[in-house]
Amino acid sequence: MDNKNNEMNEEMEVEIYTLQDEEGNEHEFELIATCEKNGNKYFAMIPAAEGEREDEFCEYVILKSVVENGEESLVTVDDDDEFDDVADYFDDLFSEEIDYDQK
Repeated sequence: MDNKNNEMNEEMEVEIYTLQDEEGNEHEFELIATCEKNGNKYFAMIPAAEGEREDEFCEYVILKSVVENGEESLVTVDDDDEFDDVADYFDDLFSEEIDYDQK
């Protein structure tokens, strides 16, 4: 029984990132998916919520991992074609997770 509980806890574990915007304000985001494309790593995140939002639609942001001077930073994707390519990947991934038969 303990193994099942441990497995459930691992599945339910949430990764929260505290990110700083250009004005120095800190915001918390929940990591919902990652992917690697063309040698780059991308993160799909939603604003961290205090309550449950299972039935609520929430837009996600896409950030790109960039390493400068040995430090990793998450930055917005400025190139439209690159953004569209990664957004298409995440959109496909998330649409596979939706159970359309659920009532």
